[in-house]
Amino acid sequence: MLWSLIKIVVFVAIVAALTLGAGYLMESQGGVQITVAGVEYTLGPLQSVIAALVLVVAVWLFFKIFGLVIAVLKWINGDETALSRYFDRNRERKGYQALSEGVMALASGEGRLAMAKAHKAETYLHKPELTDLIAAQAAEMVGDNRKAEEVYKRLLQSNDTRFVGIRGIMKQKLAAGDTDTALKLAERAFAIKPKHQEVQDTLLRLQAEKADYVGARQTLSAKLKHGALPRDVYKRRDAVLALSEAQKISDDEKSAAAAEAAIKANKASPDLVPAAAMAARGFVEQGRKRNAVRVIKKAWMTQPHPDLAAAFAAIEPTETPAERVKRFAPLMTINPEHRETRLLKAELNLAAEDFPEARRALGDLVEKEPDARVLAVMAATERGEGASDAVVRGWLARALTAPRGPQWVCDNCKTIHGDWSPLCSNCGAFDTLSWTKPPQTENVLPAGADMLPLLVGPADKPGTDTVPVASEPDLIVVPGDDTVVGAAETDPVPPPPADAEIVEERDAVKASAK
Repeated sequence: MLWSLIKIVVFVAIVAALTLGAGYLMESQGGVQITVAGVEYTLGPLQSVIAALVLVVAVWLFFKIFGLVIAVLKWINGDETALSRYFDRNRERKGYQALSEGVMALASGEGRLAMAKAHKAETYLHKPELTDLIAAQAAEMVGDNRKAEEVYKRLLQSNDTRFVGIRGIMKQKLAAGDTDTALKLAERAFAIKPKHQEVQDTLLRLQAEKADYVGARQTLSAKLKHGALPRDVYKRRDAVLALSEAQKISDDEKSAAAAEAAIKANKASPDLVPAAAMAARGFVEQGRKRNAVRVIKKAWMTQPHPDLAAAFAAIEPTETPAERVKRFAPLMTINPEHRETRLLKAELNLAAEDFPEARRALGDLVEKEPDARVLAVMAATERGEGASDAVVRGWLARALTAPRGPQWVCDNCKTIHGDWSPLCSNCGAFDTLSWTKPPQTENVLPAGADMLPLLVGPADKPGTDTVPVASEPDLIVVPGDDTVVGAAETDPVPPPPADAEIVEERDAVKASAK
């Protein structure tokens, strides 16, 4: 109603202005004198204005008629579309103008305006391969997924736009969590455009999620073939997929195949710790212990890791702790200053009850890298050397609140994993797990002073039995061995102290924890 009133007021104002102007021209003096073939024509001011307007219209009509004549001549000469192009030229101009405005609206985040402009452009141009794409993206922008899916399905009807339609629906299915349908669509999109890097990455990730490692390796080979992946990265990721394929084989009948797959993965990427550990166990099953030793040493040179130590221990599972220390000596000469090497040496000497050597192996790790494992080993060393129970529990109190040390952490989202896997369980990224220290955001137990009542035990009334809650953390298990070192092996747990002794022990533990 208001808009109609505004239009009426503007129209009246224009008519009034024209009337006023015409009256002014009629009352003014002068004019225009035109001489044609000796005949003079005198035009007043108003007549001059009207003549100028007529002249402009005449020129415009002349060019229009001239263009029509040219189009007719072209049609006579065999150009069958000359006349249709002439009459459609204005429609195309309006259509491309609407299309341009739709693209600008889409870029500026105005989804509904973009949809309106796309509809207008389609009315003039009849080119759905252009207008439907804008309409689909605009519908996604405003959250109308049903409309977007309808438009993408229309794009499937044409060979030129089929890939765009498949990719659009694939992204919608991924957002909705329908990975089964998304995988099928990714395979179709990959068949149409095998060089498309986004489709390659999506297909590879979905195949890895579905444990289709054979298909994933084929996709990875396609990425290498089309130049989307460096060769060294390809070798690493192919080894990851080969290892995942080996881990998938769990039947006893197929253990030999799993071992061979792990060995191939290790050859492709010797620094991949899980592949090296699994390959070593595969060599042991085949009776090729020297090969297992060589694989572990080569991997240890790049990245010392507890899984490698466990695989090395599994080569001779029945040896005594002293024999194990001797056999591990060549391995510990590789990267001798690495924390994992020093911890391994300390744990092996704990198992052999050589506590002074275990302390020497730890060295300054307690000061420089006091994580839970280092402090637990230190507690076991103190217990083995005959330290008081209060001192041992003081080390354990520190271990409760210390960082957990290196773990499998996703480089992409920093999620911590208990075991290695090809995909991050949180963000789904492929081959992003690294053995490193996690960010200091993990949950820790309360401060050591708050945990002391649990470690020492409550001050019960005389005559009651008090069992220390934290006696189990004293246990140290050497990787790959069933030998348990700690309070349970080297020194029996003393009986619960009396009330006065508990107070003295608490003071000693607080001082040690600080």
